[in-house]
Amino acid sequence: MKKAILFGASGFVGSCLLEELLNNADYSDVTVVVRKDLNISHPKLRTVIGDYAALPGLKERIDADEVFITLGTTKKKTPDEKVYYQIDHDYPVLAAKIAKERGAKAVFVVTAVGANAGSGMFYVRTKGETERDIIALGMEHTHIFRPSMIMGDRKESRPLEKVLIRVFRVINPIFGSSRYRGIEGKDIARAMNNAAKVQSEKGQSEKVKVYHWKEMNELL
Repeated sequence: MKKAILFGASGFVGSCLLEELLNNADYSDVTVVVRKDLNISHPKLRTVIGDYAALPGLKERIDADEVFITLGTTKKKTPDEKVYYQIDHDYPVLAAKIAKERGAKAVFVVTAVGANAGSGMFYVRTKGETERDIIALGMEHTHIFRPSMIMGDRKESRPLEKVLIRVFRVINPIFGSSRYRGIEGKDIARAMNNAAKVQSEKGQSEKVKVYHWKEMNELL
């Protein structure tokens, strides 16, 4: 059986993914690295309290075959670009690096549609640089999930996003199987979990695999 570690378990997609991993019989242990306890009890669950700054000191407690990363913030929550970059780039890259040093063979990370390290737009450039630097770590397998609009009911209040989600629900069929079609947060989580299953059961020839809406939907 495998061991998984999840960074970002308190977030929207991460909380859905945690449930998927705990219910996946392939895993004997699921570790989450979070800033505060999630108050979830499960025989497989191991909780490590920490953040980006504390991560190097937690290295000995990071023990997994596969690392899942759903970290991210918003401009409203984190207006300072330096702090934003630390959360969206530095933390995921460091998490993957330490997990690899501790024996992880595969990484599954959520970025965004249009991610491009050469872009002039801060958001998509940050996502692109995160992808670039995680790929550069040379994991045996790197899985990159690039959703467009992430839909679903979040715990936190995001009024503007709720309006955009309602609009997307109406126009989504127009996108067909385009990479710009919106996707439910729970479906991203299920696709990540199922991608790990496919890799274990059938193997994966590609060292790096990128999933847009179509590829994620095929895993549901």
